Amino acid sequence: MLTDYHVHLRPDEPGTTAERYFTPANAERYRETATERGITELGVSEHVYRFQQALEVWQHPYWTANAHDDIDAYCQFVREETDLRLGIEADFIPGREDLIANLLEPRDWDYVLGSVHFVRDHAVDMPGDWDVWATTFDSPDRVWRRYFETLGEAARSGLYDILSHPDLVKVWGGQRPRPEGDLRRFYELAIEGIAESGIAVEVSTAGLRKPVGEIYPSDGFLELLLEAGCPIALSSDAHVPDQLGFGYERAVQWLAGHGVTELCVFERRKRRLVPIGG
Repeated sequence: MLTDYHVHLRPDEPGTTAERYFTPANAERYRETATERGITELGVSEHVYRFQQALEVWQHPYWTANAHDDIDAYCQFVREETDLRLGIEADFIPGREDLIANLLEPRDWDYVLGSVHFVRDHAVDMPGDWDVWATTFDSPDRVWRRYFETLGEAARSGLYDILSHPDLVKVWGGQRPRPEGDLRRFYELAIEGIAESGIAVEVSTAGLRKPVGEIYPSDGFLELLLEAGCPIALSSDAHVPDQLGFGYERAVQWLAGHGVTELCVFERRKRRLVPIGG
């Protein structure tokens, strides 16, 4: 079986409204493409910051500018008008765990993706006003250390089922500074929290479409995760149907080379393992 749980029904660009993209016809486009590419388990996980209720968690200017939709209308649409698994990509914001829980717990998710995009108030993957590399907090060692410390906190929080694109901080490749030497010293900052939590970790092919040109996580990070006994989820972080399953042949071969033979599937936040296929 192949899965794709980290999927967005709309691009991130302005004007991609719920009214335009949260439709049965658009969902069916994703389902048809997934079927063509051998993906059996397909779920949708919209960014939490696109919903008005996210402002109860964090009123970062980027969130305030994007929080237009109603999260319960989204849940109702997915449950009643599609056959997709219902998920959400919920940023981890340190110190706001109770507020995140208040947002997530009342709703009937199949799974919740936990993502770290922000280091303090600045993003590791966003150019422009919120680019962490354009701030005084721009030492690669400091950014990577804070990122992986936060990733471990996200896992320990118990809020999430899957830890998404777990080394997103590398997204820019050579376009941004990278620490010198063995990067395992940063990965190890997150490993204990991940191992203690039992959270699934996403292998994401999205990095193949980004400047870094690599799967998330890196080979060395994946080795540490597998040594810690972490179960694996496979996703593409698609924002349009044609990105579904992007790079999966390469990812499946890579996982097989590391002895990974099973993937996580979820229903109503219950996890089970199934053999990889495709």
